[in-house]
Amino acid sequence: MADIRACTICQDHLPLGPHPILQVAGSAKILIAGQAPGKKVHESGVPFDDQSGERLRSWLGLTSEQFYDSKKVAILPMGFCYPGAGVSGDAPPRPECAKEWREKVLNHLSKVGLVLVIGKYALDYHLADKQKENLTALLQKLPKFLNCGQLFDNRPRWQPKKDADRVQGFFGFHVRI
Repeated sequence: MADIRACTICQDHLPLGPHPILQVAGSAKILIAGQAPGKKVHESGVPFDDQSGERLRSWLGLTSEQFYDSKKVAILPMGFCYPGAGVSGDAPPRPECAKEWREKVLNHLSKVGLVLVIGKYALDYHLADKQKENLTALLQKLPKFLNCGQLFDNRPRWQPKKDADRVQGFFGFHVRI
């Protein structure tokens, strides 16, 4: 982690400078694979410390204390630093992070039993071997991914009760929503 926190590999491309933001521990059972931190998260240094994080914690049925317990929840964005503004929203995550660090960190997360993939760049990475399939074929296999502990953010409507029960099962408790 110290090497990642000190990383400056793409500093020349970052409008606010390097500030790697992630949350990992080898004991984590849930992995949230996301895009890159936004400007607010860059400023606070806390992953998902914004409206999207509030929605995500609500959907998962987790308190902030549970969500930010690195021993249970790992948060690994495709890019660790705020990439700047893009044409519509933030710019894409810098590719240097994933190339340099992703496999090393994923190998460290051997206890993960549930992967929540959020966003196109994370989805492309985690489904790289499935890219040749069309969307219909991929969606037909979705139950297989759910059964093996991977849940993808591609549904037009959340199912908070059902999804929260599944996530909370990894913690050994259930919260009524």
